[in-house]
Amino acid sequence: MKQSNQVRTIIFQTVKRQKTLSFGILAAVIGAIVTDLLPPLILGKIIDTITAGKAVTFAMIVLYFALLALTGFAEAAREGMLTVFGQKITHALRSSLMGKFVNLTADEINRQEPGTLVSRFVGDVDTVENLFTSGIISMFADACKIISILVVVWFQNKGLMLVLLVVLPVLFAYTRHVQKNMLTAQIENRRAVGRASGHVPETLHNIRTIHCLKKEKYMEKRYDQYIGESYQAMERTNFYDAIYSPIVLILNAVVVAVVMLFSATGNQKVLVFFGMSAGTAVAVMNYISQIFTPVESLGMEIQTIQSAIAGIHRINEFFTLEEKKKSEGQEKASQEDAFVTFEDVTFGYDEHIVLDHMSFQVNTGEQVTLAGRTGAGKSTIMKLLLGLYEPQQGKVLIGGVPVAKVSEKERRSLYGYVEQIFHMVPGTVRDQITLYDEEISEEQVRKVAGLTGLVETIEEMEDGYDTVCIPELFSQGQWQLLSIARAAVTEPKLLLLDEITANLDADTEKAVMTALKRVTENRTVISISHRTSAELGRVIPV
Repeated sequence: MKQSNQVRTIIFQTVKRQKTLSFGILAAVIGAIVTDLLPPLILGKIIDTITAGKAVTFAMIVLYFALLALTGFAEAAREGMLTVFGQKITHALRSSLMGKFVNLTADEINRQEPGTLVSRFVGDVDTVENLFTSGIISMFADACKIISILVVVWFQNKGLMLVLLVVLPVLFAYTRHVQKNMLTAQIENRRAVGRASGHVPETLHNIRTIHCLKKEKYMEKRYDQYIGESYQAMERTNFYDAIYSPIVLILNAVVVAVVMLFSATGNQKVLVFFGMSAGTAVAVMNYISQIFTPVESLGMEIQTIQSAIAGIHRINEFFTLEEKKKSEGQEKASQEDAFVTFEDVTFGYDEHIVLDHMSFQVNTGEQVTLAGRTGAGKSTIMKLLLGLYEPQQGKVLIGGVPVAKVSEKERRSLYGYVEQIFHMVPGTVRDQITLYDEEISEEQVRKVAGLTGLVETIEEMEDGYDTVCIPELFSQGQWQLLSIARAAVTEPKLLLLDEITANLDADTEKAVMTALKRVTENRTVISISHRTSAELGRVIPV
């Protein structure tokens, strides 16, 4: 399967899974087209009956209104089923996007602008949903309606058919021109919106630096530039959208006027093509209005389709991003003396080398601290140990096994990672510790809560471990203790600690360090710390 066709594949799979719904949509489309063709013919028959001085039967009147009601019902059913189908497509696309996102390499994620990622999950997926709810299906229905009306008109008034055959190709060429220009504008707008969306979190993240360097005007100017580019693209889109409908309406009026003028000439040769009864004239005018209404709707549907094509293009680009390599083989880490080994490791970001031929070993049960200036590569070492990156040269081994070859299942029990800031997940206190891992027992949860000193705090809560977490539930120090509990609950052989006391006051740091000593007993530990009070065991300079 080519990843460039990933969106198409997801759509086809959804259609296969929703066969009943797909068939219902098709039946509703066909039913709406057929029932919409009959009322003008019946109305024309009623008019001809009246002009002939005859009485119109009650059954014919009932049939006329019944067909109008049936047409409305079929169109309502189509719209309802299309909405449901669009939601199914949205669910499938967002699930696939998340599946792709969690498998991206850390390097690939860092290259992506946050706003661009969000716009793919939200805006671009919404445009694909609109492709079905108000785009391609509606366009197909309108195209079928136009063709069916042309067939009926051929039998009712051949002159009108000739006029339409002249007008419709011109209208088609005009539509294509609008379509191409709107597609270009839509793509430019998507790019500009992505840059603008990413600029806001970037500004918030670096707000202190911006204030210190007095770069507020610069950041404001950049944001204005992105918004301006988006507005310019949208203005072009709105321009073509605005001029499309009036021209269609003018053509509608011109065709009606031409047909009526020819039919009133009295010339027998002209009347061969344009002659018609009063009832047929009413039916013909009705069909002219009907054939131009879907053509006018095509303008909006074209805009929706072009927007969706731009969204599909961006989603397919996302599916081509580099994923993490699957763990090869079933190699298991062993408890050798040298449990962690950096062997002649070189690694950098783009052209900037952070680690240059670095080598060190950490023995089983040993506790070490990585020390060095900011930017020396301490956090990079952690990321290499976690398998987020692969070394450009050399080897990173845990238990004698390259990190890339450690199976996903084994990693949670092999090492635990504690960051500077606790990242809460939706759910209960228990969920914060287990991360929804059903293999972790209640006994393990309570044991690690005791080791970190949280057991009394948790059990004093009304719902205990089933208490739903909110940011105000714990203090900053307690959240950090919960982070240690999360890392230690599977009793991993290796603990990785990244500046876990950096944001804590002296008293809270003391409590965290006390809990840490209990948790790290008889375990291999690698930590990063700028405080000498938080250093563990041997110091490895970086």
